[in-house]
Amino acid sequence: MMQFIDLAAQYQHLKEKIDARIHKVLDHGQYIMGPEVQELEEKLAEYVGVKHAITCANGTDALTLALMALEVGEGDAVFVPTFTFFASAETVAFANATPVFVDSDPDTFNICPIDLEKRIQVVKGEGKLNLKAIMAVDLFGLPANYPELEKIAAKYDMKLIEDAAQGFGGEINGKRAGSFGDIATTSFFPAKPLGCYGDGGAIFTDDDDYAALIKSLRVHGKGVDKYDNVRIGINSRLDTIQAAVLLEKIVEFPSELIKRNWLASKYTGQLSATYEVPIIPEGYASSWAQYSLLASDSEERARIMMKLKECNIPSMIYYQTCMHKQTAFKALNEQYGNYPNADKLASRVYSLPMHPYFKESEFDAVTKVLMTL
Repeated sequence: MMQFIDLAAQYQHLKEKIDARIHKVLDHGQYIMGPEVQELEEKLAEYVGVKHAITCANGTDALTLALMALEVGEGDAVFVPTFTFFASAETVAFANATPVFVDSDPDTFNICPIDLEKRIQVVKGEGKLNLKAIMAVDLFGLPANYPELEKIAAKYDMKLIEDAAQGFGGEINGKRAGSFGDIATTSFFPAKPLGCYGDGGAIFTDDDDYAALIKSLRVHGKGVDKYDNVRIGINSRLDTIQAAVLLEKIVEFPSELIKRNWLASKYTGQLSATYEVPIIPEGYASSWAQYSLLASDSEERARIMMKLKECNIPSMIYYQTCMHKQTAFKALNEQYGNYPNADKLASRVYSLPMHPYFKESEFDAVTKVLMTL
């Protein structure tokens, strides 16, 4: 049966190398913060092009650690896209800060710089919250508009966080996702472009002080000695076996990106005359965490997805409920106005199978169904 993301095929391709890496960990027995963790952090920093990569237990913790390092707390406003996964806004609320939702760019689906500045001005005018940070998300693999976001952050003296959970491997003019903003984060959830075989995450920064602080915070706020805790932290360490898996996957990752881009190009070439396909701005490169189309409305989306299902072709919706409509954020609902672009995306977007081990025959099966609708 066709897989939406075929992790089994990836494992079979890398089985011998991954198994050897895992057995090495089993032999030395350093299951937490073993030597593979430091080796992975060095390779991640080199790949992204930053001074520091600090691994942690998952992508949500990565965001939490970034907010802790930036001292985000009660009374602070953090501007986040409303069209994204729940964790982005959840971590802001968990820090006792206030998430302020921002509408989407209708072309890229990422946070809209124009709408962002409008909402910053509204919050500033109200005078109730401190303008603290912007958290941008690299949705579906495409980096957000960091050239504009960096200008806005500087203009209002705010920090900028890059949530590259989906964007790892993406680029803007050769600068890789994970290297934008004051601090960037990513997730190694198995379905991500670079995923492990469990949970995992990482934080990226060029700032030595932030790096040292995050390394302390991820291990209960420890000082020089692990039994001297100098601050309140959390327990968020990447286990050594997951690091071992990622060490082999990151070697293969550049080749997998080529395959992802090949598949995306084939989809676009075949479907662009009939469907609304993804738009990649000039100078940008996506890691294609998802390949998403836009239906004309929710009814057409449901009809297309049902036909794909009847033909045993998986498809998914990301994300059908925006942050401003989530039950958990009911108290903030519509506080700062409407989000027309995001609401349209939530009712229209759907994603096709996308992974580096997709076969030509599977591609033909997907496009055959879509072209007969």
